[in-house]
Amino acid sequence: MFLHLFARELKRVHYHTTTAALFTVADVKTILLPITVFACATAPLHSITHLLSGVVWTWFHQLMCNVSNQARSSEEDAVNKPWRPIPTCRITASEALVLRWLLVGINIAYSAVYGVDVALASFALFITTFVYDELGFAGHYVGKNFCNIGGYVSLEIGATKLIGSVRSLDSISLKACCISGALIFTTIQAQDFADVEGDKLLGRVTIPIWAPEGSRVGTLVLMCAWSLFLPWFWGVGASAGMAFVATGAFVGLRYYLLRTTESDKRSYVLYNVWLICAHLMPLKQRLLA
Repeated sequence: MFLHLFARELKRVHYHTTTAALFTVADVKTILLPITVFACATAPLHSITHLLSGVVWTWFHQLMCNVSNQARSSEEDAVNKPWRPIPTCRITASEALVLRWLLVGINIAYSAVYGVDVALASFALFITTFVYDELGFAGHYVGKNFCNIGGYVSLEIGATKLIGSVRSLDSISLKACCISGALIFTTIQAQDFADVEGDKLLGRVTIPIWAPEGSRVGTLVLMCAWSLFLPWFWGVGASAGMAFVATGAFVGLRYYLLRTTESDKRSYVLYNVWLICAHLMPLKQRLLA
């Protein structure tokens, strides 16, 4: 009897753990990895314990955002990402909304253990998510981009505070957060090219929908501009700088020249590689500080 009950509970835990993983797996490369790399380079990383604290904190907050977003966009996911928990009926949209609000309380309380400043970062992310999903800012490219800034910067601040040896943000950290916000605001439309059909279904107006040609030209130009600016600003070496410029130009050209949905999905993976490299650059000034 005991073994039967244990096996049943283990199966239930596995089911819910898999559901949580499916909510977040698509954004590991777009949120968890870039945020962790940013925090490790900017803080910088103090210890493995601090790294684990930062990764766990970031993942739970990513889960909160993903559950909130996917509970409101199940029609889009049925087209673009049919393997997610709601389209596959692992959880209903109404159950996901309940989970979303539970995660808000859990994350703020969890963050408060580390201090008021980390709890404020958690609360800021909740407000950003609420505005994005509940107030409809996700439906227009201007509101969506501003919410992306709020989301990324809130996560970056929280993760940096947990991963570093001290909780305060110095001038290097503040500069890195500001530059990251501007970088996200001007290039994050890279994530929308592959989702045009689903976004149209929901009536959203993303930059690729609003300006199909201009968005691809703009992405190419902006990625090249950032690729030139960031190595100069952070003072990285010539070899690393040229490699970063080449990567940015390559990804930007992919977006301009290769326009199928599958090509855009691959380009977005490469965009995140470029973004991770951009987030590593503050480490140069940190090592010289």
